[in-house]
Amino acid sequence: MAQNSPNGETQPSKLPNFLLSVRLKYVKLGYHYLISNAIYLIIVPILVAVGLQLSTLTLEDLMANLAMLKSYSTLVVFLATIYFMSRPRNVYLVDFSCYKPHERYMISKERLVEKLTDIFDESSLNFQKKILYNSGLSDKTYIPVDKWIPSNFSLRSNQHQSKLVIIGAIDDLLAKTGVKIRDIGFIIVNSSMFNPTPSLSAMVVNHYKLGVNVITYNLGGMGCSAGLISVDLANRLLQGQANSYALIVSTEIVSSAFYTGNDKSKLIPNMIFRMGASAVLLSNRFSDRRRSKYQLMHVVRTHKGADDRAFSCVFQDEEEDGKKGMSLSKDLMAVAGEALKTNITTLGPLVLPMSEQLLFFASLIMRNVLKRKIKPYIPDFKMAFEHFCIHAGGRAVLDELQKNLDLSETLMEPSRMTLYRFGNTSSSSVWYNLAYSEAKGRIKRGDRAWQIGFGSGFKCNSVVWRALRTVNPAKEKNAWTDEIDDFPVQVLR
Repeated sequence: MAQNSPNGETQPSKLPNFLLSVRLKYVKLGYHYLISNAIYLIIVPILVAVGLQLSTLTLEDLMANLAMLKSYSTLVVFLATIYFMSRPRNVYLVDFSCYKPHERYMISKERLVEKLTDIFDESSLNFQKKILYNSGLSDKTYIPVDKWIPSNFSLRSNQHQSKLVIIGAIDDLLAKTGVKIRDIGFIIVNSSMFNPTPSLSAMVVNHYKLGVNVITYNLGGMGCSAGLISVDLANRLLQGQANSYALIVSTEIVSSAFYTGNDKSKLIPNMIFRMGASAVLLSNRFSDRRRSKYQLMHVVRTHKGADDRAFSCVFQDEEEDGKKGMSLSKDLMAVAGEALKTNITTLGPLVLPMSEQLLFFASLIMRNVLKRKIKPYIPDFKMAFEHFCIHAGGRAVLDELQKNLDLSETLMEPSRMTLYRFGNTSSSSVWYNLAYSEAKGRIKRGDRAWQIGFGSGFKCNSVVWRALRTVNPAKEKNAWTDEIDDFPVQVLR
């Protein structure tokens, strides 16, 4: 998220206080989701009541009332059929992996600036230095090429980088789970900026020599929230096919989006995006529940693309000299705030405890229906979640989200440390966040984790997981394991 204007002057890039201006239609949408997915919960008490009623009858009573017994039996069969047909399949997150690049790709801020000296004019170089040194990134992030110069940004180079991070993440995941890749029925790969032909998902099929019946999807141009969109797609696919696995790979080939011009609105991504990838294995097999880490609870997607301002706030275009870049408009923070406001208002009824919902709803009615001038009640989402995995898009957006959601430094720690250690890894960043919490030994059985992602279009997406078991960091191996004791660190401002 941008924190500087295109002309290089620092602007007050803040999210609007979205919790102060909630629209009733989004609350209504949230309750609609709740009711639509809770039909089978109404059926269960009825079945229990019928069962209790039958248990009070003696054999003589049953023989004397065969008509009643048939009616009860028909009702039980009917309700049970509705229950099993309407109940969605449980989807489990067996495990996931985050790619950790080789040390030869590590780059310090000073070294990166040196490599940019011969590419940009003095004004653009100084602008990028200002962004970089205020970004919240460390000197240990990664770029995907040995020589950070435009001549290396060829199609062949980008394809090589894609294979390096994607196959690296998948191999690590397969080693952790013991699942054979030929047993995976669905493969979803998302990369926003780099989408070659054949596709990246086809590259996975070719590398592992998969069978002709594997179903693949390749998502492009969907920005940093594509990883959570992929979770939603995988969930929908798994609802339609029993006993299946779905593999999700999220990445961004940074060099494919590198901009070499001097338009300041396009220079910010050069300084914050870094090399990374994640691989996630989902299953709807009941037999996988015992060994899985999490269960998928909710997915809420918000798309503001119908609004021209939202549609164009993150936009790739080509200049007259053929240079392509991704422009970040001054409206980005405001658009992100509106999208998040809509998203969390819809999510609230699904996750907030009833006490919070009643207070929130009463405040909403008083302000919007009765037109009373009272201070709005801001729901406490800390009562709904133990872990917050906020997309590490930049320091400014993390600061504003922390302020608006009233989150402690500990709750923000995974996102801030992900930005510091790995930079903005785009759609995979929420998985580095969750991996951080696992490495710290903070994931306990029953904990709820909220992943929040933003993307071009403009989109805001939420995914909620519930931990099925306590994650023992001593038995885990992830991108943080070897250095987790060095964190958290204080990031200088």
